[in-house]
Amino acid sequence: MREISQSVIKKDHGDKISGKALYVDDIKPEGLLHGRILHAEKPCAEIAAIRLPELPGGYCIVDRNDVPGENRVSIVDNDTPVFAEGRVNYVGEPILMVVGPDPDTVERILREIKIDYREETPVLDPLSSDTVFYEYGYTKGDPELAFREADRVIEEEFETGYQEQAYLEPQGMIAWVENEKTVICGSLQCPYYVFGAVQKMLGCKDDELRILQAETGGGFGGKEDFPSHLACQAAVAARKTGLPVKVIFSRREDMASTSKRHPAHMRYRTALSGGKITAMDIEVTLNAGAYTTLSKVVLQRSVIGAGGVYRVENLRVRGRAVRTNTVPCGAFRGFGAPQTFFGAEMHMSHLARVLGTEPLELKTRYMVRQGDSTSTSGRFHTPVLLPEMIRRAKEMSGYEEKRKAYARQDPDGRYRRGIGISLAFHGCGFTGSGERDHIKAVARLKKNPDDTVEILVSNSDMGQGVETTFSKIVAQALALPLERVLIRNPDTDRVPDSGPTVASRSIMTVGRLLERAALRLKQEWKPGEEQLIEERYKEPDFMIPFDPESFQGDAYPTYNWSVDVVEVCVDALTGETEITGAWAVYDVGVPIDENILRGQMEGGLLQGLGWASMEQMDAKDGRIRNGSFTDYIIPTAADVPVLEVDTVINPYVDGPFGAKGAGEVPTDGPAPAYLEAMEQALGCPLYHIPFTMEDTLKKLEATL
Repeated sequence: MREISQSVIKKDHGDKISGKALYVDDIKPEGLLHGRILHAEKPCAEIAAIRLPELPGGYCIVDRNDVPGENRVSIVDNDTPVFAEGRVNYVGEPILMVVGPDPDTVERILREIKIDYREETPVLDPLSSDTVFYEYGYTKGDPELAFREADRVIEEEFETGYQEQAYLEPQGMIAWVENEKTVICGSLQCPYYVFGAVQKMLGCKDDELRILQAETGGGFGGKEDFPSHLACQAAVAARKTGLPVKVIFSRREDMASTSKRHPAHMRYRTALSGGKITAMDIEVTLNAGAYTTLSKVVLQRSVIGAGGVYRVENLRVRGRAVRTNTVPCGAFRGFGAPQTFFGAEMHMSHLARVLGTEPLELKTRYMVRQGDSTSTSGRFHTPVLLPEMIRRAKEMSGYEEKRKAYARQDPDGRYRRGIGISLAFHGCGFTGSGERDHIKAVARLKKNPDDTVEILVSNSDMGQGVETTFSKIVAQALALPLERVLIRNPDTDRVPDSGPTVASRSIMTVGRLLERAALRLKQEWKPGEEQLIEERYKEPDFMIPFDPESFQGDAYPTYNWSVDVVEVCVDALTGETEITGAWAVYDVGVPIDENILRGQMEGGLLQGLGWASMEQMDAKDGRIRNGSFTDYIIPTAADVPVLEVDTVINPYVDGPFGAKGAGEVPTDGPAPAYLEAMEQALGCPLYHIPFTMEDTLKKLEATL
């Protein structure tokens, strides 16, 4: 093979281009039944009565009474019902499923079901919630003393909104029973998450359940937790009917009832003495929605990143995830980090204004270096290349020249320009002790008698290219042609639990296990014989062990870094904003495939800009109002005419061929860079995203 970073044709390219690849809705076994879920129409109510129409032969209702085990979806905490239990807690909560052979008839029956509700007052404002699902915090230094001795204290509040994952393929699952074994195939990121949830719900043994991943048309975190819900529901229906049952969500159904990015409210309070930042006190509140899902670990990552990439010797951070009667929030690319990096970066920009300097000058003065203490009193063990990355970003974008020029523009002109910059990191792998104590990843290589080598892991390719990058790692380590390395979609009957496809862990953590396995296989190679090599995760020796109770230690072994620059032009007459350029530089260690990485970086950058500028998801009375691509707008390539990304090479010793994670870091920094650019264009501080055209008009009108 060529140098590891040089691009190759993706492993799944041929099947997807030819149409041979089968997505879950392409699977049509004999005797197939169709299932549709009846979702709650009220955010907080008791179910007084369910009035069913007469059912034709061959059609049935599936509800909580059909669940053989516990009527709970096991995710982190088991609080989410598979089907509602006499009450509903958000609009979209599943009450029952209608199952039958003709989808149109199923739909008709669904429309004819009437639910009588006894409505209660919902909690819709997270700041008014009195139910705290999770709470985390930590302290460094002596912030109380620093605030008492401060010359000045600056306090600000920031807010971020929902974001829909907007994967191309909606949620879908099919289940059937084969020789007393329940088989589930679907669009999912985490086969063993689904396995664990369905097993607990059915109360079955390991050998009575099998999970298959179909081709998956995008996830972005939205197929981490929610497929466990849908798999439980489909499995119950298949067990009840004895026939295959398929459930495919419509786009509106998907957007109305599946998990989103957590909205966040952040309060930053900073002590200044002698023109220096001496302490920060930060509070983070995440709107978790009606059930816990993944909010525990999303909150952990949020509070760890709340101080940004900066050295703050006296730091106190407190975070909580609270319950509301709204759609449960879960995983989304960045996993809580984009929210608090938005707060940290905007607050630093505003502090620069208070201190009479430029945002980048202040950020550069305080940014961390290798060897510095992390927010949780761990250590940045590996090189921090932010100075080089900033230099490259400035060269690519012309940041300094434009920043100075736009500071001199006519504040009353029709077209007003601005440019902003942000710095961010993303911890690679599971937070804290998750990888060590809970995931405990296992990866295997199987050498066949024909001397081909098959990769056996549970990680899913959902378009990000992991089948190709895993294969490149193994082929390079074995000095084999790429076509001699085989990989298939995960099947829990065949592959070990190498952990979920989340947390920017696939390449760094599982890829490293595969590299180690390949190097062992190379040493032990026996031509013409079958061999099986297994490797298990071991935490790097250099890490300061993380203590979940005290929230102290190395939360991550290493970090990705990003520098984002965004340029805007605002039409002061119409309020329309054009993103005239976006540039970003990333440290992902060593790229395993340049083209795949570029696709990840450009896509993540655009996704972050959409969240910042246009992805306004409106929820009224607990109901998502804009639940289609007609009225929930996401950006396209046409919305950002100049989009450039670059990388620095910074090999990580415990990553395969020096690679770290990559998938999430491009969403962490675009939002504050965008809003900082908008601040320069509009000439005033801003505090929330998405910042839409309507928001721009309001600001412009306020200056008249």
